[in-house]
Amino acid sequence: MSDKPVKIPGPDHPITVEKNPDRVVVKVAGQVIADSRDALSLQEASYPAVQYIPRKDVDMTALERTAHESYCPYKGEASYYSVIPGGEKTVNAVWTYESPYDAVADIRDHVAFYPDRVDSIEILAD
Repeated sequence: MSDKPVKIPGPDHPITVEKNPDRVVVKVAGQVIADSRDALSLQEASYPAVQYIPRKDVDMTALERTAHESYCPYKGEASYYSVIPGGEKTVNAVWTYESPYDAVADIRDHVAFYPDRVDSIEILAD
């Protein structure tokens, strides 16, 4: 059993997960790594919104899983990937919650990208 704290989003630390109505495209080293019309936008407290892209819309062959992990008391254990064509800049540039907590269960089977470790994350209005 884990002794890590589990916190529930609330008024002091709100988290919302909503479908992004726009197209989200992620590029690294001149390649489109992700292209989705089904991304989820996760807004956590006062942090910038994060785009979670379904794995089905990500070129998973361009990613390599790493041993890096992190923990969020609101979301759970995160696993990481590097973007192979991006080299050193993109080490641990991608994270995913494979078994997210119930409050954010919608982000299961999605990945997110650090904006400063990829060339671009474009949100394109249709």
